[in-house]
Amino acid sequence: MISQQDVQAYRQQLQALRSALLTQIAEQRGGSRSRADVAADHFMHAEDSHAQVTSQRDLEFAINEHETAELADLELALLRLDAGTYGVCIDCAAPIPEARLKARPEAQRCMACQEKIEHTHL
Repeated sequence: MISQQDVQAYRQQLQALRSALLTQIAEQRGGSRSRADVAADHFMHAEDSHAQVTSQRDLEFAINEHETAELADLELALLRLDAGTYGVCIDCAAPIPEARLKARPEAQRCMACQEKIEHTHL
């Protein structure tokens, strides 16, 4: 079980990661604009090919999807801290090793369960 002192340390780390990610997103988008709008601005020149525009738009959407998932993982980890279930695998209920939490504080699963998930999504 995670000590109360560790809970506070993980909370601060997760909040810092969330804040940094939100700042990064805002900086890359130029504020509150969507990635699609930013991508359109990058390639709204007559000399740009349709392939360039499509490729950049697809890249922007992929980055947005990754950032959205990362942000959701951080939010879920904070909710698990509040619920007292942080550090417990959501699949098998085994404790998640401290080394894993230090490396990936948003981790939801132990390594064995994470590997199963990754192999089924390939």
